[in-house]
Amino acid sequence: MQTNLFKPYSEDFAEYIRDESRTVGHCARIAFPRDHREAMTLMQAAYAEGQPITIQGGRTGLAAGAVPYGGTVLNTSKMDRLLGMSKDAEGFYRLRLQPGVILSRLRKDIESKRLDTTGWDEASLAVYEDFKKDREQFFTPDPTETSALLGGMTACNASGARSYKYGPVRGHVSGLRVILPTGHPLTLQRGTVFAAGRRLKLTCDDGFLLELDLPRFEMPHTKNASGYYIHDDMDAIDLFIGSDGTLGLITELEIVLRPLPAAIWGVTCFFGSEDTAVDFVTAARPALGDYAASFEYFDPNALNILRSQRANNPAFASLPPIDRAYGCAVYVELHCESEEEAYAHLMEIGSLMEGCGGDARHTWVARTASDKDKLQFFRHAVPESVNMLIDQRKKIDPIITKLGSDMSVPDSCLREVTEMYRRDLALEGLEYATWGHIGDNHVHVNVLPRNGEDYKRGKAMFARWAEAVTRMGGAVSAEHGVGKLKAPFLTIMYGEENIDAMRALKRAVDPRNLYGLGNMFTPEKEEGGTL
Repeated sequence: MQTNLFKPYSEDFAEYIRDESRTVGHCARIAFPRDHREAMTLMQAAYAEGQPITIQGGRTGLAAGAVPYGGTVLNTSKMDRLLGMSKDAEGFYRLRLQPGVILSRLRKDIESKRLDTTGWDEASLAVYEDFKKDREQFFTPDPTETSALLGGMTACNASGARSYKYGPVRGHVSGLRVILPTGHPLTLQRGTVFAAGRRLKLTCDDGFLLELDLPRFEMPHTKNASGYYIHDDMDAIDLFIGSDGTLGLITELEIVLRPLPAAIWGVTCFFGSEDTAVDFVTAARPALGDYAASFEYFDPNALNILRSQRANNPAFASLPPIDRAYGCAVYVELHCESEEEAYAHLMEIGSLMEGCGGDARHTWVARTASDKDKLQFFRHAVPESVNMLIDQRKKIDPIITKLGSDMSVPDSCLREVTEMYRRDLALEGLEYATWGHIGDNHVHVNVLPRNGEDYKRGKAMFARWAEAVTRMGGAVSAEHGVGKLKAPFLTIMYGEENIDAMRALKRAVDPRNLYGLGNMFTPEKEEGGTL
């Protein structure tokens, strides 16, 4: 086997043992496969040697799923080609690509309709000609970090702001090519292979038959990226989407594009208090229906961070000024088929604000591309500012990292969970900022530790929240995956018996337990690879 594709770990590869969670791991060697064949060669070699294997993309994750616990790293960033295009029976364009394609690049290519068609077959080229003449298309998942790779987004079932209308990545992936830990290649097309109840049979491309007993737990009826996706008679492709790099390496995927709405308007609504903002969201969700693509929240502390950055950091000088009377904000993105339709819903938003005790004049409305870019900068500036702050504090106390929640609850519990967050943070006296996907009852509470003691108390508080959210029928991870950092929360959510059932499923796919070591399951019970 071409094991010369492996490179021994050195400081030249230091960036590949960490991710955006600021967690740092270790490995013995690293490889950068360029295609399915090279990836299979590398995986078979590492597995035969008993080396733990960590699959890694752009390392933009926040749960340390890409951080290696020893052994071998397979980084997919060199697998970055577009492979072909087709059109399905419903008229949607489907794009085949490798997992290392960067989201920002994909967006630009789709917007400009200038795709690299090198190596495409005649059928794909014919569809591409139709694509160039058709209305503008887009890939709906919208995570904050646009340098994410498509493979990593699929592995953690990423979401982002527009998931309120369009859902997470899962619903926009129609095909996968996967190499199982044992080296068997598996191709799955959505709608072709289903479980019989909780029994799933997979026939690999080389004829190998894998029979799996699926766990019996029931998933929460909320936005959810916690553990394996399991339900009766499920589509086999969904087992691998969101599996956190524990069941196989995605070497190719097929995504579904959708027509871009004719009118996309962004409306930032300011309120005096968090309770009023919650009232507005509760009223606006049913009133706006499918016209609302996202509801994003910024709490008072998040707005204060932006005010400070605008005043003190030249890089943030282009942020619009935020009136001191504004206590918090909800950003609503409207997707409509005409300007007239968008205007009508804008007026409806104003009425809803007034009905909740707000003021319709306290809004920013973005209709043009320039205005929307400013609001996009506003949205992304909060997490960027928090990361800068934490990096400075970490230099003083290395134990410090940002603590960010990723929990969701049912609609009926939005007010309850919001009050719990506010009450407990006040009791603990912790510094924090909250933002995120309030439309999905899924906000990110970010504790900003000032020292090691803050960090420890914040972690303990998050564990209590995991228990409370579970009682509410929620999920401990709604979009970032479990990775290594949230493995204890997954046990809280599902219980030891169901966690053991998930372990058994992983063992059936990965008999030597070498794949994604530490992801989803707490290390003290791991066997096989060395931690």
